[in-house]
Amino acid sequence: MRRRNFIALLGGAATWPLAAGAQQPARPVVGVMVAGSAAALRTAIAGFQAGLKESGYVEGQNVAIEYRFAEGQFDRLPAFASDLVRRQVAVIFTSSSAAVRAAKQASATTPIVFSLGEDPLKLGLVASLNRPGGNMTGTYQFTTGLEAKRLGLLHEMVPKATTVAVLVQPNFSAAETQLQDVREAATSLGVQFVVLRASVEGELNAAFATLTQQGAGALLVCASPFFNSRREQLVVLAARHAVPAIYEWRDFAVAGGLMSYGTSLADSYRQGGVYAGRILKGAKPADLPVTQGTKFEFVINLSTAKALGLEVPPALSARADEVIE
Repeated sequence: MRRRNFIALLGGAATWPLAAGAQQPARPVVGVMVAGSAAALRTAIAGFQAGLKESGYVEGQNVAIEYRFAEGQFDRLPAFASDLVRRQVAVIFTSSSAAVRAAKQASATTPIVFSLGEDPLKLGLVASLNRPGGNMTGTYQFTTGLEAKRLGLLHEMVPKATTVAVLVQPNFSAAETQLQDVREAATSLGVQFVVLRASVEGELNAAFATLTQQGAGALLVCASPFFNSRREQLVVLAARHAVPAIYEWRDFAVAGGLMSYGTSLADSYRQGGVYAGRILKGAKPADLPVTQGTKFEFVINLSTAKALGLEVPPALSARADEVIE
């Protein structure tokens, strides 16, 4: 070998340790595992990313995110959770009791941040709201406890509807509590109600057929991750059957639903992102109090009301946080 080539080779070799030492450390990975679809949760996921950013983490720059969307198929969640744990993610963010339980079953040590419509204390997921203990914490949205309120708003919008259809997901853990709340509210309002049940996509068409047969004049869609994942389908079916309906999230009204009432899903996910960021910085889930949703949104879609031939009562419109033209 010629002398100058040999020296050049040595010179290049001398730079190898320096180049290796200049490499950036591996970015932490956050797992996001939800029961709904990417399309239905676009705004909510943006909220989660915003929360991470508040904590100093930007996807693609100093943190990576592994997404898992069950598309309403809850039986996919255990495999998703096991896969994320196997990939050794630093924290898992999830929503719905089924997803949280799947994550908890997959690991007793991986930090878990949840966004739940059900009371995590009653579900046995945390020791207390102030001191969760264990490896999980998150946000309690009150979603499943608002069915009576939704029925009342629907009755104000359609006071002549003496029979209201109530769509519930029977295999959802809060289903019986939801129906009990509806039963008490219906008795107080003096209206009859018929229960429609759907757990898979194919049962939704049958549920609306039953609604027509029973002569229901309005529809209450109970809170459910499955129904949220089928948001577009539900709104289209309600329009096709010309039935006034109320839903849990603002995104239903934006998609063309008549009304929605509930906490802000995007804000809850944002808080989840903030907590995930704090955990990445060393905080322990056991020491992070479960936050409670405080931002409630009542939305009316005026265009849908006009299409249904409904006159929105001024008092109801005045109470709306948003009226979509």
